[in-house]
Amino acid sequence: MAETKIADVRAKTPDELQEMLVGLRKEQFNLRFQRATGQLEATGRIKQVRRDIARVKTIMAERTRAAAKSERAAGATQA
Repeated sequence: MAETKIADVRAKTPDELQEMLVGLRKEQFNLRFQRATGQLEATGRIKQVRRDIARVKTIMAERTRAAAKSERAAGATQA
């Protein structure tokens, strides 16, 4: 699996992002387990998965902040 592009991550829905995060965390666990048992061949994949997790979490946080900001803005215009 290739490195995830940020545009692909931004195009996903929140549910798809959550599923992607769960899948990446499972892959990260499996890679760590393989490394511990000496079976890991693609050592660079650990770094890719870690960064992909960071990308997904960053987009999720950006959306959360944007939603909170729009709620504050909507509340200020009603008051």
